[in-house]
Amino acid sequence: MTPAIRRRPFLPLFVTPAVLVAAAIVAAMAAILRYSLHAYVPGSLDVGGLTLENFSDLGRPIVLRALRDTVLICFETALITLVVGYPVAYALVRTRSLLLKSVILIVAVTPLFLGEVVRTYAWTVVLGNSGFVNATLRQLGLIERPIQLMFTELGVIIALVHVTLPVMVIMLAAALAHIDRDYERAAQSLGAGPVRTFLTVTLPLSLPGVVAGFTTAFAWTFSAFATPQVIGGGKVGVVSTLVYQLGLSSFNFPVAASLSLAGLVLALGTMWLVRRCARPLEALGGH
Repeated sequence: MTPAIRRRPFLPLFVTPAVLVAAAIVAAMAAILRYSLHAYVPGSLDVGGLTLENFSDLGRPIVLRALRDTVLICFETALITLVVGYPVAYALVRTRSLLLKSVILIVAVTPLFLGEVVRTYAWTVVLGNSGFVNATLRQLGLIERPIQLMFTELGVIIALVHVTLPVMVIMLAAALAHIDRDYERAAQSLGAGPVRTFLTVTLPLSLPGVVAGFTTAFAWTFSAFATPQVIGGGKVGVVSTLVYQLGLSSFNFPVAASLSLAGLVLALGTMWLVRRCARPLEALGGH
């Protein structure tokens, strides 16, 4: 037994679950890599010999369009979630009313207690042609015909914002809670008003949380499947739905595996690029 384990006998108990999960993820990724390097045999669940042709299929227009649309939808969802979630997180941290703080926390976090499928089907009721949104607008006399929200990119983004908003609020609230209020008082004592204090002190100091929340929301959205599949109805092509169509509808597991790896590389590369571009902002918000 090593000295570290003798000093902390609980360490193996805490580390073992993480090691097992990591091993399972590595095994799954190895299986996907194996499938991506074998030829597709039409009409069979078995794969052929080794080949690299599966990756050449990634240059087809439908695949490139799915990769592009996935990045755009993830970026738009993360940006809208940030804009919506920041005021909620700010109110959660800065309000002095315990009742209001509890209400905001419950409303913001409750979606996490519902499964993604349940939330997605709930949005079909809200966004449908006879759903809550269209029915309300028609009763107010604002529209004569239903607005098409289902099976559109806008509908998918609205539902995805609802999925990622709790995580964004939690991460922004953690960043705002660690800001020393003395900085804001110092700015106000020098003549800065509430808006200027927020723009020159609070917002810059919360930028590390903004960057972390944005990248987390982006990654969370990139792996979403149920929401694009149900709300998009097959008309909004993203990587996850295209993998589903190739793997479970066409049984083309090799190309589906290669597309999964391409999506993973694209997601990691995009998040690395975002983090690199946001590094000056994080440095600005360091305190």
